[in-house]
Amino acid sequence: MTEFERRVLAVVGELQPGQLVSYGWVASEAGKPGAARAVGNVLAYLSDGNRPWWRVVAANGQIVSPHRAEQRALLLEDGAVLDGDRVVEPPVQRP
Repeated sequence: MTEFERRVLAVVGELQPGQLVSYGWVASEAGKPGAARAVGNVLAYLSDGNRPWWRVVAANGQIVSPHRAEQRALLLEDGAVLDGDRVVEPPVQRP
């Protein structure tokens, strides 16, 4: 595992219920601004159920995960308000 991958997983591991962030925000926090797509790859292939990966969405609130139905259900459990596959509330934190 690379240092960037470790940092991404650490950042995501700190997310709390009700906190919704963009892939770009995670990339910035992990030290690589502009690496949003790389964050998505890390979460798709390296994340486990111990980290709240479902709290990371596109900057516009859209759910883009290959596990869309699961992410949607977990976001609803967190209390998020959705319109289809887009989170309306809480606001998405961006870089």
